[in-house]
Amino acid sequence: MPPFESVPPILVWTIIFIFGILWGSFFNVCIVRLPEEKSVLWGRSNCPKCQALIPWFCNIPIFSFIFLRGKCLNCKASISFEYPLVETFSGFMFLVLFLYFGWSKEFIANLILCSGLLVISVIDLHHQIIPDEISLPGIVIGFLVSLWVGKISWWQSLLGILIGGGIFLAIAWGYEKISKKEGLGGGDIKLLAMLGAWLGVQSLLVIIIMSSLLGSIVGISLMIFQKKDFKTAIPFGPFLALGALAYLFFGEQLQTILFPNLNP
Repeated sequence: MPPFESVPPILVWTIIFIFGILWGSFFNVCIVRLPEEKSVLWGRSNCPKCQALIPWFCNIPIFSFIFLRGKCLNCKASISFEYPLVETFSGFMFLVLFLYFGWSKEFIANLILCSGLLVISVIDLHHQIIPDEISLPGIVIGFLVSLWVGKISWWQSLLGILIGGGIFLAIAWGYEKISKKEGLGGGDIKLLAMLGAWLGVQSLLVIIIMSSLLGSIVGISLMIFQKKDFKTAIPFGPFLALGALAYLFFGEQLQTILFPNLNP
């Protein structure tokens, strides 16, 4: 019998949402510590301004931020609004995935994938890096998940890794040869290989098209409204993550729209 079968739906949704918020607090730890090459499992959190250790009652997701009015208990420095935002987004992410996939292997698998994409996206926005600590294990885990879930075959996952990484590697090599400067980073290459592992080779074109479209819209908007030029670096990881989410929820519809001649 699936868990929570006899529990009222609203209570189940609340539990899933709270569980997501709690994980969101851990995602914040990863977002802060991975770029600094610090352990995400050991060591207490501290204020980035005064370095004071944060007591447990100031580490309660969302509620501590409200209770402290967004300020450090010790030095009164402002706490980034990003912390409760990530926690809240994580709660809704858990809930949406549960409502869409139900209590299933797919729910667990996509929860892992989307959690990794959330952390990667925020880190890339801040530092323009995609941590190997997520993408490289993510490639291996994605392949193993294909064997466990069975939604895609192992060979679709393997081809997704090889072709996903290979496509961006070829693009990056070609761009560097033509422009004499680096375009796509190695992190983007590994991330697309990871997405290929999780979602299969058939997802790659949709992900690339959607991420490129979204990236172009944002890039053009920045040039128009913020007077940015073509040389301004825009992190591509968040757009790859959005492209992957688009495929995850609307893959069949997007394939029909983008490649109508390939559908019977």
